[in-house]
Amino acid sequence: MLSYIAIGSNQNKPIQQAEQAIQALKALPNTQLLKCSSLYCSRPMGPQDQPDYINAVVELDTQLSALHLLDELQKIEQSQGRIRKETRWGPRTLDLDIILYADQSINSDRLTIPHYGMKTRAFVLYPLFEIAPHIKLPDATQLSQLIALCDKKELIKTSDLDHSCSADQLNKK
Repeated sequence: MLSYIAIGSNQNKPIQQAEQAIQALKALPNTQLLKCSSLYCSRPMGPQDQPDYINAVVELDTQLSALHLLDELQKIEQSQGRIRKETRWGPRTLDLDIILYADQSINSDRLTIPHYGMKTRAFVLYPLFEIAPHIKLPDATQLSQLIALCDKKELIKTSDLDHSCSADQLNKK
């Protein structure tokens, strides 16, 4: 099953966290990493008194069920120091979200696919568009339609920054 995973980090060397997560995704059982977007820098959602985020999206071909994949992603998050808190959108070492799983729509207590916020989040849409521009969501929405409606805002490829991701860098672009 083709699956797309969003990667996010803003704690404990976020670029290194994202790169380490990509390596861990390559090692998942019965799974092959097919594509990986560039790394992007973005302002945090929610509270602004936290560091900027590093984001990416990867394309996987997996034989794992969606819930088994979720379990594996949570193991990776925990191995990289993720501590789940009650507060949403707070700082974190690593966040791995299944944004799409084949052409399936899933709505359970543990998992919602497509990811509930993917249609409006530049830090998901632009990296996804980089690696899969012709993708269609389960509701038949074309990714290109979502990109046309989503302001890139202050999303910047890390290759365009001075090897850091900070508000000062974002304000200069």
